[in-house]
Amino acid sequence: MLLCYPKCTTCKKARQWLDGHGFSYTYRNIMIDKPSYEELREWHAKTKLPLRRFFNTSGRRYKELGLKDTLLSMNEHEQLSLLSTDGMLVKRPILVDKDVVIVGFKQDEWAKHYRNP
Repeated sequence: MLLCYPKCTTCKKARQWLDGHGFSYTYRNIMIDKPSYEELREWHAKTKLPLRRFFNTSGRRYKELGLKDTLLSMNEHEQLSLLSTDGMLVKRPILVDKDVVIVGFKQDEWAKHYRNP
């Protein structure tokens, strides 16, 4: 599954990479079908990344909420709850496949996990 925002250029590059390498995937618009608290908790556990990496720190909504200053004082439950309320707060794209979850698109990182089918 690939979670994206249709207007995001990085998401478009990720889709082109997957398509160009012949991968099949389910596309999910993060604005219409935002990730649930449970999904985010599961993905966070699989990535072993700090939860702050799931936030779209360059997004308008992140800045409007002043999360740069308040995120560190929030516990994991509060952060997951906030992320699950607004798809625009979530870093994208997110690629979810079996036991692999990759947040953001870096071609080299994706190539390490996926070979041509």
